[in-house]
Amino acid sequence: MKWLRRVLVGLAALLLLVLVIGWAYLGDIVLAVAAPGVPFDRANTPPPPDYAAPATWSARPETADAADAEVEGVAIAADPAVDVFYLHPTSFLGDAWNARLDDATVNEATDVGSTRIQASAFNGCCRVFAPRYRQANMTAFTTASADGAAAIGLAGDDAIAAFRHYLEHDNHGRPFILAAHSQGSFIGLRLLREVIAPGPLRARLVAAYLIGGPITHEALGELPVCESAEQTGCVVGFNARGPDYAGGIEFVENPQPPADAPPRRRVCVNPLTWRADEAPARGGLGAVFWDSSGARPEPRPGFVSARCEAGTLRVELSGTVPRDFMSRLLDHALGPGNYHAIEYGLFWLDLRANAATRVAAFLAEQG
Repeated sequence: MKWLRRVLVGLAALLLLVLVIGWAYLGDIVLAVAAPGVPFDRANTPPPPDYAAPATWSARPETADAADAEVEGVAIAADPAVDVFYLHPTSFLGDAWNARLDDATVNEATDVGSTRIQASAFNGCCRVFAPRYRQANMTAFTTASADGAAAIGLAGDDAIAAFRHYLEHDNHGRPFILAAHSQGSFIGLRLLREVIAPGPLRARLVAAYLIGGPITHEALGELPVCESAEQTGCVVGFNARGPDYAGGIEFVENPQPPADAPPRRRVCVNPLTWRADEAPARGGLGAVFWDSSGARPEPRPGFVSARCEAGTLRVELSGTVPRDFMSRLLDHALGPGNYHAIEYGLFWLDLRANAATRVAAFLAEQG
């Protein structure tokens, strides 16, 4: 039986080694598994959305949905005069170039993991409109390629179609906020540049919150970066990382700028000061984190300190963040100290209060 014991010990050691290596290279493994094995083919993409159908929306003001999620001690606006058009981050983990809109697992992940914890920050100032779209594969954002750019383009086409539907059927001349995160910020930037900024819609833009994407000053062009808490018609962007963050999964611009272009400067607006300078700040009105039970969370004031440093928001926490097992796997894959997944949660009450401040300033300007 000694030989059997040796075999079992050897297998256990091999399994342990595999687990250690897998943990160390989890981010690379996730990207390798997610990568599509075929070229992008526009003729073989999922069916396009019909935004007249309720199922193509994660949230709308006339439905009870995840954007109505409540936080302890925080009231939802009864009859707001402003809308928010929200573009969710990636919730698709398949290996196709673009997600289908009839995938119930993806849609549930969008509602619970994105709309509930992010779009809900705006239900104190605004009616919430949150379309679903044919999300691009995550690797389109980590490695620049023609296939990935085409997949992002398809997702952006849907976002523009949803926004045009909203304008035609729901907006009725109302002011609006554009809010987004991660993949949503990629395609939100396109929506902002191609549809909103060039024409009269720009006069109705309260502000754009394009968080968690590689938003650069050069990509914004003449669109101003927010320099104060009350400024309107401007763009907020930041990417939150811990002080000791040493690398992990990062987004790149896709398509990339020309090789001979000057270095691009990432936008960083500090959500504790709402300025784009490098002054440090401590406190925070309240971080908000939902657990898997869906229970109403309580804000955690004074939870963060933050300062912009060379285009990155360096964040320090005063406590631990509640994360379930799958969320901890995601955090590890992104890289220790990469707070991408909780960029809204860390500043949830600050974002909520600032949206209300900008709405009030915008309405006052309109007389």
